[in-house]
Amino acid sequence: MIRKMTFGLIAAVAIGAFAFTTPKASTVNYTIDTKATTATWLAKKITGQHTGAISISKGTIVSDGKIVTGGTFEIDMNSITCSDLTDKEWNGKLIGHLKSDDFFSTEKNPTAKFELTKVTLKSGNDYDVTGNLTIKGITNEITFPAMIKMDTKTFVTVAKIMVNRTKFDIKYGSASFFEGIGDKAINDEFELNINVVASAK
Repeated sequence: MIRKMTFGLIAAVAIGAFAFTTPKASTVNYTIDTKATTATWLAKKITGQHTGAISISKGTIVSDGKIVTGGTFEIDMNSITCSDLTDKEWNGKLIGHLKSDDFFSTEKNPTAKFELTKVTLKSGNDYDVTGNLTIKGITNEITFPAMIKMDTKTFVTVAKIMVNRTKFDIKYGSASFFEGIGDKAINDEFELNINVVASAK
């Protein structure tokens, strides 16, 4: 009986010591490098498409040393540009229209925001990212595929995000809401391609 108690006590002490000495995952905070980070957009309509860029003005990513656990980034909506219209006047008209209340209403809503809530591993470096996207003060949950690579110093992700603009009260030229607009219809979804680079603090 004494031997059993002694063995049990030794085992308990050993397990406790192992638990005490096993290193815990440490939180890593990455700050987005706004100069190295890029974001481009693609919007299609019946008669063609337009492309351009927009700036991610700030952001952070958090991991537990193994997986991403959270993060936010902010988009400067007034930084939107168009790359396919070479005529300065037409380019300016398009950007002015995109900034107007018909689209992103940038005077009232100068920033958009994405808050990451969940990351699910699919295989290798491929993940599904879920979070809350806020445009024009309206928030919707979205999920999109992304490639993520990170270590203790650097975080990199490449993703293509499909955004349904009508969910953010951007209905101009949408055949889903306006009948008879024919070839003036603009697709409800636009594509946002991001390449985020961040470094640990």
